[in-house]
Amino acid sequence: MEEVQRVTVAMSGGVDSSVAALLAKESGKEVCGVYMRTWHGDDAVVPLGDCPWKKDLEDARQVADRIGIHLEVVNMIDFYKKWVVTPLIDGYRSGITPNPDILCNQFVKFGALAESAKALGSAAIATGHYCKKRKNMDGTFDLVEPMDKTKDQSYFLAYLKQEQIRFAEFPIADLTKDEVRALAEKKDLTTARKKDSQGICFLGKVKIQDFLAHYIEKKSGNIVNFEGKVVGQHGGLHNFTVGQRHGLNISSNSNYNFYVVIGKDLERNELRVAFESEQRLYHNRFKIRNLSHTNKELPLSCDFSCRPRYRDPYQEVYFEKISPDEAIIEFKRPQRALSSGQVVAFYEGEVLLGGGIYV
Repeated sequence: MEEVQRVTVAMSGGVDSSVAALLAKESGKEVCGVYMRTWHGDDAVVPLGDCPWKKDLEDARQVADRIGIHLEVVNMIDFYKKWVVTPLIDGYRSGITPNPDILCNQFVKFGALAESAKALGSAAIATGHYCKKRKNMDGTFDLVEPMDKTKDQSYFLAYLKQEQIRFAEFPIADLTKDEVRALAEKKDLTTARKKDSQGICFLGKVKIQDFLAHYIEKKSGNIVNFEGKVVGQHGGLHNFTVGQRHGLNISSNSNYNFYVVIGKDLERNELRVAFESEQRLYHNRFKIRNLSHTNKELPLSCDFSCRPRYRDPYQEVYFEKISPDEAIIEFKRPQRALSSGQVVAFYEGEVLLGGGIYV
């Protein structure tokens, strides 16, 4: 008699992971649901206000009961603090704009949580990501775009390694969002009409600036324009990112023009701004670091398609390595306001190849 495969499903209390668990169960597998406690500890330095984790956990429990699986609550607070929260704070402190969702996938969900599931005998960890896993003739696996292109989340998986992809499953890859909700409704899952979460996962409705204020000392400084003239004051460089328009509190003295952030000078503690009409936010050439590949190593040089940011349309780019961990990329079309710390994801057709971090 063939042994039933055991699969661990990461359940967030949302409709996507609920249906992922349902489909895993209906495929005949032995399913164990897990809910990750991340930044919800009693020792959290900043109160997270209307953070909905208790409601999310209750929803996950109701779904697990409905489909007939066991749900465990797994404490990932220390891992999450080490690999997501601390790098997020340190990144903003050093003037960059990190991506916590990519860090969470790389180190926590498909890292520590997957290793825990593997140690308990699971053959895979399944999630509610909109992404498809495809097996190649040589036995390796690729990540490709899902059925619902409007919900494609492959970008957030650009830093997964081949061994992580091998252990991953994405049960809703061949469904659209509407089909996911319809299936949840048909099976009477409590999450069927639940709104998707927005913003940084562990903050709830707390603004990132309010969160960072508890960890980064306020250090006021000058706002200067491209000519070096002081045009205002800022309350801390960590409150701003390249391309930002709101929150500068400086007048352009023009009805048809406004200032935007074009850079930061950490040594001088100066925020650099220019008029949007000056086009100083647009650049073709960028240096990237921390190169990652999902299957085969990225070539020394190549023309790629890429997503400069999440949800950005595909752009054509020339890629050239300058070291094993760094490259120069040159876009055929200038890109607006790409910030240090953000991730570019590379593709060949619908296949995710890997990524890099803007310097």
